[in-house]
Amino acid sequence: MQETKSTCCYCGVGCGVLIGSEGGRITGVRGDPDHPANFGRLCSKGATLHLSAGLEARALHPELRTSRERPRRRVGWDAALAHAAGRFADIIRAHGPDSVAFYLSGQLLTEDYYVFNKLARGLIGTNNIDTNSRLCMSSAATGYKLSLGADAPPACYEDIDHAGCLFIAGSNTAYAHPVLFRRIEAARARNPDLRIVAVDPRRTDTTQCADLHLAIQPGTDVALFHGLLNVLLWEGLCDMAYVYAHTEGFGVLRETVREYTPQRVAGLCGIREADILQAARWFARGPTLSLYCQGLNQSTSGVDKNVALINLHLATGQIGQPGAGPLSLTGQPNAMGGREVGGMANLFSAHRDLANPEHRAEIARLWGVDSVPDQPGRTAVEMFEAVRRGEIRALWIACTNPAQSMPDLNAVHEALRRVEFLVVQDAFRDTETTRFADLLLPATTWGEKQGTVTNSERRISRVRAAVPPPGEARHDWVIAVDFACRLGARLVNGRDAARLFPYAEAESIFDEHRATTVGRDLDIGGLSYAILETRGPQQWPFPAGARTGLQRLYADGVFATPGGRAQFANVVHRPLAESASARYPLHLNTGRLRDQWHGMSRTGTVAQLCNHEEEPWLTLHPDDMARRQLADGDFVRVQSRRGGLVLRVRGANEMQPTHVFLPMHWGGCHMSGAGANVLIAGDCDPLSWQPELKHAAVRVERLDLPWRLALRALLGRFDYASCGLAGREEGVVVLRAAHAWAPAAELLGGIDRILGLDVENAITYRDVRRNVDKRVLLEHGRLAGVRLAGETVAAAWLQQHLVDGEAAEEIRRWALAPLAAPPGGQGGRGRIVCTCQDVAEQEIRAALRQGADLALLQARLRCGTECGSCVPELRRLLAA
Repeated sequence: MQETKSTCCYCGVGCGVLIGSEGGRITGVRGDPDHPANFGRLCSKGATLHLSAGLEARALHPELRTSRERPRRRVGWDAALAHAAGRFADIIRAHGPDSVAFYLSGQLLTEDYYVFNKLARGLIGTNNIDTNSRLCMSSAATGYKLSLGADAPPACYEDIDHAGCLFIAGSNTAYAHPVLFRRIEAARARNPDLRIVAVDPRRTDTTQCADLHLAIQPGTDVALFHGLLNVLLWEGLCDMAYVYAHTEGFGVLRETVREYTPQRVAGLCGIREADILQAARWFARGPTLSLYCQGLNQSTSGVDKNVALINLHLATGQIGQPGAGPLSLTGQPNAMGGREVGGMANLFSAHRDLANPEHRAEIARLWGVDSVPDQPGRTAVEMFEAVRRGEIRALWIACTNPAQSMPDLNAVHEALRRVEFLVVQDAFRDTETTRFADLLLPATTWGEKQGTVTNSERRISRVRAAVPPPGEARHDWVIAVDFACRLGARLVNGRDAARLFPYAEAESIFDEHRATTVGRDLDIGGLSYAILETRGPQQWPFPAGARTGLQRLYADGVFATPGGRAQFANVVHRPLAESASARYPLHLNTGRLRDQWHGMSRTGTVAQLCNHEEEPWLTLHPDDMARRQLADGDFVRVQSRRGGLVLRVRGANEMQPTHVFLPMHWGGCHMSGAGANVLIAGDCDPLSWQPELKHAAVRVERLDLPWRLALRALLGRFDYASCGLAGREEGVVVLRAAHAWAPAAELLGGIDRILGLDVENAITYRDVRRNVDKRVLLEHGRLAGVRLAGETVAAAWLQQHLVDGEAAEEIRRWALAPLAAPPGGQGGRGRIVCTCQDVAEQEIRAALRQGADLALLQARLRCGTECGSCVPELRRLLAA
């Protein structure tokens, strides 16, 4: 077996991986012990990357439809790109460059991003190029720039090891960035005096490991941070020498903050005044490292929240020093790399500003064109609104799934139906967005690509190919270059596409990109593929002559602003974009789960990643459940002003009263309905244009759906949209449904035919009076598939036997009996807590009843001994 060094393709931690391959096939993955982001650790998602490398869900050939009334058909690359170039050229000639747009992804490599940026601005002449990073990181980027002068996180992961206080705000780090959370746990073990403050409306695995949980009301972060600054001022805990020497604007902010007394802030935020005082004192004692993510960013006040938190670091002089500083946690593997090359509507390469004529002239000179466009491009939400209005007529979407991830999904779907020509470039064939595509272009993905990515601490890592591309899949930058050359031959703007896009390999793109950074805040003029090969991943800046990148920024107190001083931002608390009301009385909070990733196009194909949470539960506080006469497992309709979903519900004390939580991963491919974002409005921050994806006002109503369907079939990997998975490497397809009455027999017959249960040797039992309708398939002495209709109480028991391949005779006797429940009160194992070792909650609780502690759980059951992602939940079960 051969091992190839590369980088994980999930979150912004940027873990190094070693990909095992044999015979052109990926066979395994393990953490790279030499990579400074993870030192060999992987989370449950990263540890199962090899299981996502199958071809069942992949796009392998170009597909084109010339009419919306016809399905797409397979075509060759020449025909596909010639058609795309012709359509784009016709639309540009008729309606101008701004009638086309590109929507990209933080999962693209930096080299891919760079070529698309040059294609849009250097060849076509439009700034209509944006990215799904707009949905997760634009408020953090804008906040850094306003306060510190550049989109440059000043701290690094090693600061976790030196911190005296970790201030975690708006991030369930234990779920969203598990490898970093392992580092936090290790730091706490080495330093019992380390204090952790967690700010989150919800009681999560992260907050339960904190010394102080500030369970604020949604949207009150600015008030909280100003309240902490008020305490720092009142108790003389600010570093005024630092403030006077290195900052501006403190006097104006001080007047604003006087109004945010601990008493007032406690009332606004719904927390104790004493906790505000304690948090401020721990923050001042430091050194304090702030870690923050979507809870701050995905808000109409996202920039205000970011700068208000940075204000605390400036006021205490806690920036640029070991263990101190603001560190935003990036949601995607290369959101930062995309910003580095200008892959957003308001940026140019190397952090240059679109509005700055000198910056535009620099880019034009570097690219060898007469000019680049000066009109602002459409940001993500604006882009789809413009598509819906007919202002953007051709749209190119690469490596992202806006039909699942954008807010106000009904409007987005309408836009995708209306657009004249839609190209979707993706590695996966069956996503919510590919369903709308006129042209589907198959792209390479993890394990097949070459290039670079940049993680949350400004560290650039190599991505290397372990296997060749499958089918006719091509690298993203190769597709963009081929299209650019074809389009350039059809345009009349006089620009030579062949000269603009001379690249034969990814390294030549990187070299051109680094040349654009020389003299900028992110200068990587001294970096190269050769250095990354010999010295490993490097942080920027890395100017010519450097031996290593700069670990921390602003240690000398000189910032990237024109005057070299950091700027205190004078902001005020503003309410949420959408308030609760009598009609919509509940606050919806959306978020991430431990074992899933974004829209599940990759993780949804891995059976064991679906074991921890098999479906999208809506979680309420028990009091709200009781008020609505709901029990765990009941069906409800959750409705906002824009749309609704039918879901199962459960109660949990992790929620505050009047708050509900819904995971954001499930979309139309995995559930009935478009997913959580159908409930969310498109309101955006006025500076970052990041939407308020974390909140909506909703109501929850009980539904009476007495007829149930449960189907389990041993069919290998994920094959059917609207199905989920369970089990281990050999997946069990899971389909659940409910209705007010039994559907026609033809529908059940169709389901049986699709999943191979309509064979002669299938056992069928039907009792209309008892509402029992069973069809069971046994093959080679094991259960191969089952469909339950009407009564589904035995579903979990049967699912476990599908996975284990046991008890065929017992199942045969049950299938021929009028019983609906499993024999002897047997049930399934319940929810799997430890994905890696396949340990269920029931087994853990049984061990706890026998007196086990964490060490004994790990020794006996092996849970929490591999990736460690389940350790916070194990501790929570111990505490309960």
